[in-house]
Amino acid sequence: MSPFKRHPSHRKQRFRGPWILATAFVTFGIAVGIPYYNLPFFYDYFQKTYHWDLSQITLGFPIAALLTIWVGPLVVPRFSPRKLIIAGTGFTAIAFFGFGKMHGALSVYFALYFLYTVGYIFSGPIPHQILVSYWFHKKRGTAMGIVYVGVGLFGGLGSFFVRGVTERYGFHVALMALGGLLLLTWPLAFFVLKDRPSLLGQHPDGADEPPADVKLSPHTFRQLLRTGSFWLLLFGSVCSIGSIGSINIHMKFVFRDAGYTNQSALNAAWTTASVLILWSSIVGRIGIGYFADVFSKRRVMIGTYFLVALTILVLFWVSPSRPVSLYVFALVFGFAMGADYMLIPLMAAEQFGVNTLARAMAVILPANTIGQTWCPYLISALREHYGSYLVPLSIVFGIAMLGAIAIALMPREGVMMGGTVNQAALLAAERRDSLR
Repeated sequence: MSPFKRHPSHRKQRFRGPWILATAFVTFGIAVGIPYYNLPFFYDYFQKTYHWDLSQITLGFPIAALLTIWVGPLVVPRFSPRKLIIAGTGFTAIAFFGFGKMHGALSVYFALYFLYTVGYIFSGPIPHQILVSYWFHKKRGTAMGIVYVGVGLFGGLGSFFVRGVTERYGFHVALMALGGLLLLTWPLAFFVLKDRPSLLGQHPDGADEPPADVKLSPHTFRQLLRTGSFWLLLFGSVCSIGSIGSINIHMKFVFRDAGYTNQSALNAAWTTASVLILWSSIVGRIGIGYFADVFSKRRVMIGTYFLVALTILVLFWVSPSRPVSLYVFALVFGFAMGADYMLIPLMAAEQFGVNTLARAMAVILPANTIGQTWCPYLISALREHYGSYLVPLSIVFGIAMLGAIAIALMPREGVMMGGTVNQAALLAAERRDSLR
C-alpha cells in the first residue's frame, strides 16, 4: 500500500482546507494589511512632530530590510507557518507600541523598524503562501487570491480606523491601537490553523492521493541559486514590488504636491485612495488568481507587471481640480497591486515545486523587501534634489518596466531546472502511482 494513501478511517472526514483558508484570510489581513498599508499615514505626522526630513522618515524601512535579510533564509524554513505567524505578529505589535511611545529619537525609530520588519518576514506573505500551497493544488491560484483578499479588506478597514482614532485621540494612541489589533491573530493561529493537511490524514484539495510535486525532494539553496529562472523571478519581482512600494510610501506626499495642501483634505484624499486601492485589489486578487488557474501563469504575470507600470503614469494625472482622477488612479493601481504580490508564490511553486516554496520565498521575500524599501528611499532623495515628483516617478516607471521584461524572459513551462526536480520526475512519480 502506498505510504501516501490515507487510512480508510480518514476517508469520511470533511476536507479542512476551507477552514484553513478562511482563518488564513483573517490572520494575513491583520498581520500585513493593517500595519503595512497604514503606517505611511503617520509619516507626515512624524515630519511635523519630530521635524524629520522625508528621507529620514523613509530610511527606517530600508535599513531594517538590509539588517534582516538573513532572517528569511536562516530562520523561516526551520519553523512551521503557524509558529511564524504567532512570533511575527508579536514582534509587529511590540514595534507599533514603540512607535506610539517614541519621542523623536531616530535611533529608536530605526530600531523599532527593525523589529517590525522581522515581524513582517515571520508573519507576512511567506507562512500564508506556504499554508495555501500545502492545502490546495488544482485551485491554488484561486485560493491564494482569496487569502490575499484579507490583506485588502483589513487594510482598507484599517485606513478608516487610523484616520478616525488619530483625529479624535492623536496619532500616538492610533499607533498603539494598531499594535493591539495584531494580537487578535494569536487565538486563531494557536487553535485553528494546521500547517499541512497530512497532519489530519488529508491531502491537498481533499483528494484521495497527494499531487506528484508533494512527493518530490525540495531543492537546496545552491540548486535554486544556480538556475536562471530563479534570478529572473527574483529580479522581476524586486523591480515591480519596488515600484509599488514607492507609490504606497509616497502617495500622500504626491497628493500634497498635486494640490491637496489642507491637512483635512489631504487626510481625506489619502483615506479615499487607500481604501479604493486596497478594496479594488480584492478584485485583482480573485480575478487574477482564477486566470492563473486557467491560463499560463507566466503570461498573466507579464500582463500584470505591465499594468503596474501603466498606473504610475496615471498618478501624474491626479489633481484636486480633477476629482475623478483620484478614483481612476486608485482603482487601476489597486487592481494591479493586488494581482502582483500573489503571483510571485504561484510562479515560484510552478517553477520549483511546492516543497521548495519555503526556501524560494525565504530568499525572494527579503529581496523584495529591500526593493520595496530602498526604492522609496531613492525616490525621497530624488524628490528633495529635484523639488518635484516628475523625475522620481519617471524613474519608478522605468523600474516597473524592467520588472515586466524580466518576467517575459522566464521559461514558458513549469518546474524546469536541473537537479532532483524537473518535469520528467513529476511524470515518473505519477506513473509509479498509477502502477500501485
